[in-house]
Amino acid sequence: MRLLVVEDEEDLAEAVRLGLVRAGYAVDVAGDAAQAYDRLAVNAYDLMLLDINLPDGDGFGVCHAIRRGEVPVEGGTELRVLMLTARGALHDRVRGLDEGADDYLVKPFALAELLARVRALLRRDTGGGTAVLEVGGVRLDVARHEASVGGEPLHLTPKEFGVLEYLMTRPGHVVSAEELLEHVWDENADPFTQTVRVTVGTLRRKLGGDSIETVVGRGYRLKEDA
Repeated sequence: MRLLVVEDEEDLAEAVRLGLVRAGYAVDVAGDAAQAYDRLAVNAYDLMLLDINLPDGDGFGVCHAIRRGEVPVEGGTELRVLMLTARGALHDRVRGLDEGADDYLVKPFALAELLARVRALLRRDTGGGTAVLEVGGVRLDVARHEASVGGEPLHLTPKEFGVLEYLMTRPGHVVSAEELLEHVWDENADPFTQTVRVTVGTLRRKLGGDSIETVVGRGYRLKEDA
């Protein structure tokens, strides 16, 4: 899953980014509202972590503009938004939620809680109700970052885990290589490389059988009876 962190405190932004990357997410960072709008216009993010106090505005205004379609958002106006801020007063939390935030986390926060809230919001986004995904004989525990097939553990790279998670939230659906690149890799990924094809190939070998089907000219599909 691909996330956008909007935070002007560089040290905090980097700490959050590293924590999320280590949890298997692709993460981009914006230091102000203008940078956030630029990234939102060209990248389809699954979730945005948004600070309220920004050098050129505030998170309330950013969230308001997104929800009302006042700025272009590649992923659509239903983008999940988690506000991260030191402003924890009741009226601030209420305003954030009223402006369209899906959740609100007050600084300072523990990384474990941040990751749990991110997982919960992403499950809501894909209609899931648990941190454990199961399709056929494949089982993915997102919280523990563990995968298995037929009860046997799988040793996956972060990108293989990300691709498998994305496919498992859409079993039976064809997912294009471009969509995988957009949601599993960050903005530093080269769109002209074969990285998606290579990653899907190694993941398919680790899963065994033909659980990931290549649909020629369209993309990849995880079989529901894999």
